[in-house]
Amino acid sequence: MDKKPIVTIIGAGFAGLSAAALLAKDGFDVTVLEKNEMAGGRARIWEKDGFTFDMGPSWYWMPDVFENYYNLFGKTTADFYQLKRLSPSYRIYFAGNETLDVPSTLEDLYKLFEELEPGSSTNLESFLAQAKYKYDVGMNEYVFKPSHSVMEYFDPRLAASGIKLQLLGNMRKHVHNLFKNEKLRKLLEFPVLFLGATPQNTPALYSLMNYADLVLGTWYPIGGMHKIVAAMQNIAETQGVRFHFDTEVTKIEVKGNVAEEIVTNKGNFKTDFIVGNADYHHIEQELLSKPHRKYDEKYWNSRTMAPSCLLFYIGLNKKLTNILHHNLFFDENFDEHAEEIYTNAKWPSKPLFYACCPSVTDDSVAPDGCENLFFLIPIAPGLQDSEIKREEYFSLLVKRFKDLTGNDISESILFKRSYAMADFVEDYHAFKGNAYGLANTLKQTAFLKPSIKSNVTNFLYTGQLTVPGPGVPPAIISGQVVAKEIKKKLKKA
Repeated sequence: MDKKPIVTIIGAGFAGLSAAALLAKDGFDVTVLEKNEMAGGRARIWEKDGFTFDMGPSWYWMPDVFENYYNLFGKTTADFYQLKRLSPSYRIYFAGNETLDVPSTLEDLYKLFEELEPGSSTNLESFLAQAKYKYDVGMNEYVFKPSHSVMEYFDPRLAASGIKLQLLGNMRKHVHNLFKNEKLRKLLEFPVLFLGATPQNTPALYSLMNYADLVLGTWYPIGGMHKIVAAMQNIAETQGVRFHFDTEVTKIEVKGNVAEEIVTNKGNFKTDFIVGNADYHHIEQELLSKPHRKYDEKYWNSRTMAPSCLLFYIGLNKKLTNILHHNLFFDENFDEHAEEIYTNAKWPSKPLFYACCPSVTDDSVAPDGCENLFFLIPIAPGLQDSEIKREEYFSLLVKRFKDLTGNDISESILFKRSYAMADFVEDYHAFKGNAYGLANTLKQTAFLKPSIKSNVTNFLYTGQLTVPGPGVPPAIISGQVVAKEIKKKLKKA
């Protein structure tokens, strides 16, 4: 290549950062245009009065994906942040003030299963062996496919693997066939919530998430999840990537079937190739003219979206007791809450929720004697959002939190900030205000997801609405997949 092809990436989320650094490393001239004031997409931070809040992802799973990415640039995780394995991994609160702490070692995990269901450790050993196989095959082969066509999966070796991967079974049946204790069932079904679908509609393939959870472990980067963003931005800038923040794309100019220029609120950018890491639906329906759209509104409205969520970031002037870093509140009926997300969309009557308190692990995220706390309730995307509704749920959470943990925070709140669907739309142009992209149902897996290919010849998509799917590790891999495809395209040109 005599002249470096110009690649412009719309959005500085994990997938955009991943693709940007790899493309620059391969010799391309890379610019990232980001609507917001910092990199990270949903993984931005909010700082107030000595508190630092991760606004998005808070679970660090699949440490091998991060390590493998850093290794591509001659780096390791330790070059950027200290990684701590949480022990216990997390706590689950059940009805009747019962709790379950998830151990960080397999030996303790087998003991826990035996205590709750005698004889179940044998089934757990078999379950985790299958989950490891799925993880090894899925994370090393399936997720790195661009999924342009079903033909990519017509490989005799992969076909044989597909049977073992249980692509056609579902997680609910898989778990319930092996375990009878309801607490253990909920523990094993919990990780699929990260995939945005119910256990009944999630392929049993995704028990690979149980391997990530129970074997690979739950970790935390000291300083917060945004340390990952800072690491990836540092790598990208070292490779020569240029970032333009507070720069919102308003239109993509296409001539014939080739994108030539990107129009933003801060001027126009000529380009040879575009990577769309902003919301797929928004780019298609708002930034491209109708003849260049691959999908229409009917298609998008027929998709099963992962949930949105209602979040509260809270600064407390006291320390809490009886909670861990990660806390899941399963004291209400999961199936009823799921129905109010996926089947009969409405604000939940008795929601399950999650509470994260990173200051239990990391004293840098809150002032001395204070606690950094956030609550999350999964909700159906597309609901009518309002301050009144948010306050109603905050009161509910404060009461439930007191009843279940013994911590009354009502008189200890220095400040709080709510964040829900209207904010996801405003900040990220999120389709229907979703928080996690598409649900990973069987009909929305692999080549059945929205394609990375655009109808514009020099344009590919990356991120949570395309392959391989939602979550931080899949987003990093999505960027790797797209970078490889662009390299093939541009080096042929």
